[in-house]
Amino acid sequence: MFITDAVGAAADPIADTPERQALREAVRAIVRDVAPPERRLPLDTAEQFDDELHAHLAKLGATSIGAHPEQGGEGNALDQLVVLEELAAGPTSMAVFMVVHYMGIEILSAHGSREQRDTWLAPLSAGDATMSFCLTEAGGGTDIARAMRTTARCDGGGWVIDGEKTWISGATRSDVYVVLARSADVAGSAIDGITMFLVPADTPGITVRELPTVAVHGFDTCQVTFDGVRVADDAVVGEVGRGFRQVLSVLNRERVNAAAGAIGAGRAAVEYAAAYAAERPAFGSTVGSFQAVQHRLVDAMVALEGARGLLARAAHAEVAGGRADILSSMAKLAASEAAVKATTTGMEILGGAGFSLEYPMQQWWRDVRLWVFAPLNNDMVRNHIAEQGFGLPRSF
Repeated sequence: MFITDAVGAAADPIADTPERQALREAVRAIVRDVAPPERRLPLDTAEQFDDELHAHLAKLGATSIGAHPEQGGEGNALDQLVVLEELAAGPTSMAVFMVVHYMGIEILSAHGSREQRDTWLAPLSAGDATMSFCLTEAGGGTDIARAMRTTARCDGGGWVIDGEKTWISGATRSDVYVVLARSADVAGSAIDGITMFLVPADTPGITVRELPTVAVHGFDTCQVTFDGVRVADDAVVGEVGRGFRQVLSVLNRERVNAAAGAIGAGRAAVEYAAAYAAERPAFGSTVGSFQAVQHRLVDAMVALEGARGLLARAAHAEVAGGRADILSSMAKLAASEAAVKATTTGMEILGGAGFSLEYPMQQWWRDVRLWVFAPLNNDMVRNHIAEQGFGLPRSF
Protein backbone atom coordinates (compact mmCIF):
# COMPACT_ATOMS: atom_id res chain seq x y z
CA MET A 1 0.00 0.00 0.00
CA PHE A 2 1.27 3.48 -0.75
CA ILE A 3 0.85 4.67 2.86
CA THR A 4 2.35 1.67 4.63
CA ASP A 5 5.12 1.42 2.05
CA ALA A 6 6.07 5.01 2.90
CA VAL A 7 5.68 5.08 6.69
CA GLY A 8 5.70 1.43 7.70
CA ALA A 9 3.14 -1.27 8.42
CA ALA A 10 2.52 0.10 11.90
CA ALA A 11 0.50 2.89 10.25
CA ASP A 12 -2.06 0.40 8.89
CA PRO A 13 -5.22 0.95 10.99
CA ILE A 14 -6.87 -2.26 9.76
CA ALA A 15 -4.03 -4.79 9.60
CA ASP A 16 -3.09 -3.62 13.08
CA THR A 17 -1.49 -6.82 14.36
CA PRO A 18 1.35 -9.00 13.05
CA GLU A 19 -1.21 -11.69 12.28
CA ARG A 20 -3.33 -9.37 10.13
CA GLN A 21 -0.25 -7.98 8.43
CA ALA A 22 0.71 -11.56 7.57
CA LEU A 23 -2.81 -12.19 6.27
CA ARG A 24 -2.59 -9.09 4.07
CA GLU A 25 0.72 -10.26 2.62
CA ALA A 26 -0.63 -13.78 2.07
CA VAL A 27 -3.72 -12.59 0.17
CA ARG A 28 -1.63 -10.10 -1.80
CA ALA A 29 0.74 -12.90 -2.80
CA ILE A 30 -2.16 -15.11 -3.92
CA VAL A 31 -3.56 -12.29 -6.05
CA ARG A 32 -0.11 -11.61 -7.53
CA ASP A 33 0.63 -15.26 -8.31
CA VAL A 34 -2.81 -16.67 -9.17
CA ALA A 35 -4.73 -13.69 -10.56
CA PRO A 36 -2.30 -11.30 -12.30
CA PRO A 37 -3.81 -9.00 -14.96
CA GLU A 38 -2.81 -11.27 -17.82
CA ARG A 39 -4.93 -14.07 -16.31
CA ARG A 40 -7.80 -12.24 -14.63
CA LEU A 41 -8.64 -9.79 -17.43
CA PRO A 42 -9.44 -12.55 -19.99
CA LEU A 43 -11.60 -14.24 -17.34
CA ASP A 44 -13.39 -10.95 -16.75
CA THR A 45 -13.98 -10.47 -20.47
CA ALA A 46 -15.28 -14.04 -20.74
CA GLU A 47 -17.46 -13.45 -17.64
CA GLN A 48 -16.06 -16.51 -15.87
CA PHE A 49 -15.74 -17.10 -12.14
CA ASP A 50 -12.18 -17.80 -11.00
CA ASP A 51 -12.45 -21.23 -9.38
CA GLU A 52 -8.68 -21.53 -9.01
CA LEU A 53 -8.43 -18.30 -7.03
CA HIS A 54 -11.39 -19.35 -4.88
CA ALA A 55 -9.65 -22.64 -4.09
CA HIS A 56 -6.49 -20.80 -2.97
CA LEU A 57 -8.52 -18.51 -0.71
CA ALA A 58 -10.24 -21.50 0.85
CA LYS A 59 -6.89 -23.21 1.45
CA LEU A 60 -5.64 -20.04 3.15
CA GLY A 61 -8.72 -20.06 5.41
CA ALA A 62 -10.14 -16.80 4.08
CA THR A 63 -13.55 -18.37 3.44
CA SER A 64 -13.98 -19.31 7.11
CA ILE A 65 -13.29 -15.88 8.64
CA GLY A 66 -16.16 -14.90 10.92
CA ALA A 67 -17.90 -18.27 10.87
CA HIS A 68 -19.13 -19.98 14.04
CA PRO A 69 -16.19 -21.70 15.78
CA GLU A 70 -17.96 -25.07 15.65
CA GLN A 71 -17.81 -24.91 11.86
CA GLY A 72 -14.15 -23.94 11.70
CA GLY A 73 -14.53 -20.19 11.89
CA GLU A 74 -11.93 -17.80 13.21
CA GLY A 75 -11.09 -14.11 12.96
CA ASN A 76 -13.40 -11.09 12.93
CA ALA A 77 -14.48 -8.08 10.89
CA LEU A 78 -10.96 -6.65 10.64
CA ASP A 79 -9.65 -9.87 9.10
CA GLN A 80 -12.45 -9.82 6.53
CA LEU A 81 -11.58 -6.23 5.60
CA VAL A 82 -7.96 -7.18 4.94
CA VAL A 83 -9.02 -9.97 2.59
CA LEU A 84 -11.55 -7.83 0.75
CA GLU A 85 -9.26 -4.86 0.22
CA GLU A 86 -6.49 -7.00 -1.24
CA LEU A 87 -8.87 -8.92 -3.51
CA ALA A 88 -10.52 -5.74 -4.82
CA ALA A 89 -7.08 -4.35 -5.66
CA GLY A 90 -6.91 -7.11 -8.27
CA PRO A 91 -9.85 -9.39 -9.15
CA THR A 92 -12.65 -7.13 -7.95
CA SER A 93 -15.31 -9.69 -8.81
CA MET A 94 -13.87 -12.07 -6.22
CA ALA A 95 -14.10 -9.32 -3.62
CA VAL A 96 -17.79 -8.90 -4.47
CA PHE A 97 -18.22 -12.66 -4.16
CA MET A 98 -16.58 -12.60 -0.74
CA VAL A 99 -18.81 -9.74 0.48
CA VAL A 100 -21.83 -11.94 -0.30
CA HIS A 101 -20.09 -14.98 1.17
CA TYR A 102 -19.27 -13.22 4.44
CA MET A 103 -22.86 -12.00 4.76
CA GLY A 104 -24.10 -15.58 4.45
CA ILE A 105 -21.49 -16.74 6.93
CA GLU A 106 -22.63 -14.14 9.46
CA ILE A 107 -26.35 -14.87 9.00
CA LEU A 108 -25.91 -18.61 9.52
CA SER A 109 -23.47 -18.17 12.39
CA ALA A 110 -25.81 -15.79 14.21
CA HIS A 111 -29.22 -17.25 13.37
CA GLY A 112 -28.78 -20.74 11.93
CA SER A 113 -29.63 -23.87 13.88
CA ARG A 114 -26.96 -26.39 14.73
CA GLU A 115 -28.23 -28.63 11.94
CA GLN A 116 -28.21 -25.77 9.43
CA ARG A 117 -24.70 -24.82 10.42
CA ASP A 118 -23.47 -28.39 10.06
CA THR A 119 -25.24 -28.85 6.73
CA TRP A 120 -24.39 -25.54 5.07
CA LEU A 121 -22.11 -23.35 7.16
CA ALA A 122 -19.40 -25.99 7.43
CA PRO A 123 -18.99 -26.48 3.64
CA LEU A 124 -19.34 -22.74 3.03
CA SER A 125 -16.55 -22.09 5.52
CA ALA A 126 -14.36 -24.74 3.92
CA GLY A 127 -14.91 -23.31 0.44
CA ASP A 128 -16.74 -26.46 -0.66
CA ALA A 129 -20.06 -24.70 -1.26
CA THR A 130 -21.33 -21.28 -2.35
CA MET A 131 -24.50 -19.35 -1.58
CA SER A 132 -26.65 -16.51 -2.90
CA PHE A 133 -28.63 -13.99 -0.88
CA CYS A 134 -32.09 -13.55 -2.39
CA LEU A 135 -33.62 -10.34 -1.07
CA THR A 136 -34.04 -7.70 -3.80
CA GLU A 137 -37.05 -7.67 -6.13
CA ALA A 138 -37.79 -5.72 -9.29
CA GLY A 139 -40.32 -3.55 -7.48
CA GLY A 140 -38.19 -2.79 -4.46
CA GLY A 141 -34.52 -2.20 -3.74
CA THR A 142 -34.02 0.10 -0.78
CA ASP A 143 -37.74 -0.18 0.03
CA ILE A 144 -37.73 -3.96 -0.31
CA ALA A 145 -39.61 -4.79 2.90
CA ARG A 146 -42.62 -2.72 1.90
CA ALA A 147 -42.45 -3.81 -1.74
CA MET A 148 -41.80 -7.53 -1.19
CA ARG A 149 -44.10 -9.71 -3.27
CA THR A 150 -42.38 -13.07 -2.79
CA THR A 151 -44.53 -15.11 -0.42
CA ALA A 152 -44.15 -18.14 1.80
CA ARG A 153 -47.24 -19.97 3.02
CA CYS A 154 -47.53 -22.82 5.48
CA ASP A 155 -48.49 -26.09 3.85
CA GLY A 156 -48.74 -29.02 6.21
CA GLY A 157 -45.28 -29.78 7.52
CA GLY A 158 -43.51 -27.17 5.44
CA TRP A 159 -43.68 -24.04 3.33
CA VAL A 160 -44.37 -23.12 -0.29
CA ILE A 161 -42.42 -20.16 -1.74
CA ASP A 162 -43.60 -18.20 -4.76
CA GLY A 163 -42.12 -15.06 -6.25
CA GLU A 164 -39.23 -13.54 -8.12
CA LYS A 165 -35.95 -12.05 -6.93
CA THR A 166 -33.63 -9.94 -9.07
CA TRP A 167 -30.05 -8.61 -9.01
CA ILE A 168 -29.06 -11.78 -7.16
CA SER A 169 -25.30 -12.38 -7.17
CA GLY A 170 -23.88 -15.79 -8.00
CA ALA A 171 -27.16 -17.63 -8.44
CA THR A 172 -26.07 -19.71 -11.45
CA ARG A 173 -23.36 -21.44 -9.44
CA SER A 174 -24.67 -21.39 -5.88
CA ASP A 175 -25.45 -24.53 -3.91
CA VAL A 176 -27.95 -22.87 -1.59
CA TYR A 177 -30.03 -19.70 -1.48
CA VAL A 178 -30.89 -17.59 1.55
CA VAL A 179 -34.38 -16.40 0.62
CA LEU A 180 -36.51 -13.69 2.24
CA ALA A 181 -40.27 -14.04 1.72
CA ARG A 182 -43.39 -12.51 3.23
CA SER A 183 -45.06 -15.12 5.41
CA ALA A 184 -47.66 -12.85 7.08
CA ASP A 185 -49.09 -9.35 6.88
CA VAL A 186 -48.43 -7.46 10.10
CA ALA A 187 -50.48 -4.30 10.59
CA GLY A 188 -48.35 -1.21 11.08
CA SER A 189 -45.05 -2.90 10.22
CA ALA A 190 -43.46 -3.46 6.82
CA ILE A 191 -40.46 -5.32 8.20
CA ASP A 192 -42.30 -7.85 10.36
CA GLY A 193 -43.94 -10.91 8.85
CA ILE A 194 -40.92 -11.69 6.63
CA THR A 195 -39.23 -15.05 7.11
CA MET A 196 -35.79 -16.23 6.05
CA PHE A 197 -35.32 -19.66 4.46
CA LEU A 198 -32.42 -21.85 3.38
CA VAL A 199 -33.32 -23.31 -0.02
CA PRO A 200 -31.01 -25.76 -1.82
CA ALA A 201 -30.41 -24.58 -5.38
CA ASP A 202 -31.59 -27.90 -6.87
CA THR A 203 -35.04 -27.69 -5.26
CA PRO A 204 -37.78 -28.17 -7.89
CA GLY A 205 -39.52 -24.98 -8.99
CA ILE A 206 -36.46 -22.71 -9.11
CA THR A 207 -35.50 -21.01 -12.38
CA VAL A 208 -32.39 -18.86 -12.76
CA ARG A 209 -31.74 -16.37 -15.55
CA GLU A 210 -28.42 -14.56 -15.78
CA LEU A 211 -28.69 -10.81 -16.36
CA PRO A 212 -26.23 -8.89 -18.56
CA THR A 213 -24.35 -6.27 -16.54
CA VAL A 214 -21.79 -3.59 -17.28
CA ALA A 215 -19.35 -4.65 -14.58
CA VAL A 216 -18.29 -7.32 -12.04
CA HIS A 217 -18.15 -9.77 -14.91
CA GLY A 218 -16.42 -12.50 -12.92
CA PHE A 219 -19.45 -13.01 -10.67
CA ASP A 220 -22.86 -13.46 -12.26
CA THR A 221 -25.95 -11.37 -11.53
CA CYS A 222 -29.29 -13.11 -11.90
CA GLN A 223 -33.05 -13.21 -11.71
CA VAL A 224 -34.31 -16.11 -9.59
CA THR A 225 -37.91 -17.30 -9.86
CA PHE A 226 -39.60 -19.48 -7.23
CA ASP A 227 -42.68 -21.30 -8.54
CA GLY A 228 -44.32 -23.47 -5.90
CA VAL A 229 -40.98 -24.22 -4.25
CA ARG A 230 -41.53 -26.54 -1.30
CA VAL A 231 -39.25 -26.62 1.75
CA ALA A 232 -39.56 -28.25 5.15
CA ASP A 233 -40.02 -26.43 8.44
CA ASP A 234 -36.34 -26.88 9.20
CA ALA A 235 -35.53 -24.56 6.26
CA VAL A 236 -36.55 -21.54 8.37
CA VAL A 237 -33.52 -19.57 9.54
CA GLY A 238 -34.06 -18.05 12.98
CA GLU A 239 -37.59 -16.98 13.87
CA VAL A 240 -40.66 -17.07 11.66
CA GLY A 241 -41.67 -13.53 10.74
CA ARG A 242 -38.41 -12.02 11.99
CA GLY A 243 -36.23 -12.63 8.95
CA PHE A 244 -35.90 -9.02 7.86
CA ARG A 245 -34.93 -7.93 11.37
CA GLN A 246 -32.27 -10.65 11.31
CA VAL A 247 -30.95 -9.21 8.05
CA LEU A 248 -30.83 -5.72 9.55
CA SER A 249 -28.57 -7.06 12.27
CA VAL A 250 -25.87 -7.92 9.73
CA LEU A 251 -26.10 -4.86 7.46
CA ASN A 252 -23.39 -3.04 9.38
CA ARG A 253 -20.88 -5.72 8.37
CA GLU A 254 -22.00 -5.58 4.75
CA ARG A 255 -21.44 -1.80 4.65
CA VAL A 256 -17.90 -2.00 6.02
CA ASN A 257 -17.06 -4.90 3.73
CA ALA A 258 -18.28 -2.96 0.71
CA ALA A 259 -16.18 -0.01 1.84
CA ALA A 260 -13.10 -2.23 2.01
CA GLY A 261 -13.69 -3.42 -1.53
CA ALA A 262 -14.08 0.14 -2.82
CA ILE A 263 -10.88 1.24 -1.08
CA GLY A 264 -8.95 -1.71 -2.46
CA ALA A 265 -9.95 -1.06 -6.06
CA GLY A 266 -9.43 2.69 -5.68
CA ARG A 267 -6.00 2.16 -4.16
CA ALA A 268 -4.97 -0.15 -6.99
CA ALA A 269 -6.14 2.37 -9.58
CA VAL A 270 -4.12 5.19 -8.02
CA GLU A 271 -1.00 3.05 -7.70
CA TYR A 272 -1.30 1.85 -11.29
CA ALA A 273 -1.91 5.37 -12.60
CA ALA A 274 1.06 6.75 -10.68
CA ALA A 275 3.36 4.03 -12.03
CA TYR A 276 2.08 4.62 -15.57
CA ALA A 277 2.50 8.39 -15.27
CA ALA A 278 6.07 7.95 -14.06
CA GLU A 279 6.98 6.08 -17.26
CA ARG A 280 4.77 7.66 -19.92
CA PRO A 281 6.81 10.17 -21.98
CA ALA A 282 5.24 13.49 -22.91
CA PHE A 283 6.65 16.88 -24.00
CA GLY A 284 10.22 15.95 -23.22
CA SER A 285 9.41 14.66 -19.74
CA THR A 286 6.83 12.25 -18.27
CA VAL A 287 3.13 12.63 -17.56
CA GLY A 288 3.96 12.20 -13.87
CA SER A 289 6.12 15.33 -13.86
CA PHE A 290 3.13 17.57 -14.48
CA GLN A 291 1.76 19.34 -11.43
CA ALA A 292 -1.88 18.86 -12.45
CA VAL A 293 -1.41 15.08 -12.66
CA GLN A 294 0.40 14.93 -9.33
CA HIS A 295 -2.32 16.94 -7.61
CA ARG A 296 -5.08 14.69 -8.92
CA LEU A 297 -3.23 11.58 -7.75
CA VAL A 298 -2.65 13.11 -4.33
CA ASP A 299 -6.29 14.18 -3.98
CA ALA A 300 -7.44 10.66 -4.83
CA MET A 301 -5.00 9.14 -2.35
CA VAL A 302 -6.07 11.50 0.44
CA ALA A 303 -9.74 10.68 -0.13
CA LEU A 304 -9.04 6.95 0.00
CA GLU A 305 -6.94 7.19 3.16
CA GLY A 306 -9.63 9.31 4.83
CA ALA A 307 -12.16 6.60 3.99
CA ARG A 308 -9.81 3.94 5.35
CA GLY A 309 -9.61 5.81 8.65
CA LEU A 310 -13.42 5.84 8.92
CA LEU A 311 -13.49 2.17 7.96
CA ALA A 312 -11.00 1.27 10.68
CA ARG A 313 -13.00 3.20 13.31
CA ALA A 314 -16.21 1.43 12.26
CA ALA A 315 -14.64 -2.02 12.31
CA HIS A 316 -12.93 -1.49 15.67
CA ALA A 317 -16.23 -0.23 17.13
CA GLU A 318 -18.03 -3.36 15.93
CA VAL A 319 -15.35 -5.72 17.21
CA ALA A 320 -15.46 -3.96 20.60
CA GLY A 321 -19.24 -4.43 20.76
CA GLY A 322 -20.10 -0.76 20.36
CA ARG A 323 -22.44 1.05 18.00
CA ALA A 324 -20.99 1.10 14.51
CA ASP A 325 -23.89 1.79 12.15
CA ILE A 326 -23.21 5.52 11.69
CA LEU A 327 -19.47 5.04 11.25
CA SER A 328 -19.97 2.13 8.86
CA SER A 329 -22.41 4.23 6.82
CA MET A 330 -19.91 7.08 6.69
CA ALA A 331 -17.15 4.69 5.68
CA LYS A 332 -19.22 3.15 2.89
CA LEU A 333 -20.20 6.59 1.61
CA ALA A 334 -16.67 8.00 1.71
CA ALA A 335 -15.04 4.86 0.29
CA SER A 336 -17.38 4.40 -2.65
CA GLU A 337 -17.16 8.03 -3.73
CA ALA A 338 -13.38 8.11 -3.23
CA ALA A 339 -13.08 4.97 -5.38
CA VAL A 340 -15.13 6.53 -8.19
CA LYS A 341 -12.88 9.59 -8.02
CA ALA A 342 -9.70 7.50 -7.96
CA THR A 343 -10.65 5.27 -10.89
CA THR A 344 -11.86 8.24 -12.95
CA THR A 345 -8.52 9.92 -12.30
CA GLY A 346 -6.76 6.73 -13.35
CA MET A 347 -8.73 6.42 -16.56
CA GLU A 348 -8.00 10.02 -17.53
CA ILE A 349 -4.28 9.77 -16.75
CA LEU A 350 -3.98 6.61 -18.86
CA GLY A 351 -5.96 8.20 -21.68
CA GLY A 352 -6.33 5.78 -24.57
CA ALA A 353 -4.63 3.01 -22.59
CA GLY A 354 -7.36 3.29 -19.99
CA PHE A 355 -9.92 2.60 -22.70
CA SER A 356 -8.22 -0.68 -23.62
CA LEU A 357 -9.41 -4.01 -22.24
CA GLU A 358 -5.75 -5.07 -22.12
CA TYR A 359 -5.16 -2.75 -19.15
CA PRO A 360 -6.76 -3.29 -15.70
CA MET A 361 -7.82 0.34 -15.19
CA GLN A 362 -11.10 -0.08 -17.05
CA GLN A 363 -12.02 -3.06 -14.83
CA TRP A 364 -11.57 -1.08 -11.61
CA TRP A 365 -13.33 1.95 -13.16
CA ARG A 366 -16.39 -0.17 -14.06
CA ASP A 367 -16.49 -2.34 -10.98
CA VAL A 368 -16.35 0.37 -8.28
CA ARG A 369 -19.60 1.90 -9.54
CA LEU A 370 -21.39 -1.00 -7.86
CA TRP A 371 -20.59 0.29 -4.38
CA VAL A 372 -22.20 3.68 -4.98
CA PHE A 373 -25.62 1.99 -4.84
CA ALA A 374 -24.86 -1.31 -3.11
CA PRO A 375 -25.50 -2.52 -0.52
CA LEU A 376 -27.42 0.75 -0.12
CA ASN A 377 -27.79 3.77 -2.39
CA ASN A 378 -25.55 6.61 -1.21
CA ASP A 379 -28.46 9.05 -1.00
CA MET A 380 -30.16 6.68 1.43
CA VAL A 381 -26.88 6.36 3.33
CA ARG A 382 -26.86 10.13 3.73
CA ASN A 383 -30.46 10.01 4.93
CA HIS A 384 -29.53 7.40 7.54
CA ILE A 385 -26.57 9.43 8.79
CA ALA A 386 -28.68 12.59 9.02
CA GLU A 387 -31.46 10.81 10.90
CA GLN A 388 -29.33 8.72 13.25
CA GLY A 389 -26.33 11.01 13.58
CA PHE A 390 -28.06 14.38 13.85
CA GLY A 391 -31.50 13.34 15.05
CA LEU A 392 -33.14 15.06 12.06
CA PRO A 393 -36.60 14.03 10.82
CA ARG A 394 -36.87 11.16 8.36
CA SER A 395 -36.61 12.65 4.88
CA PHE A 396 -38.27 9.91 2.84
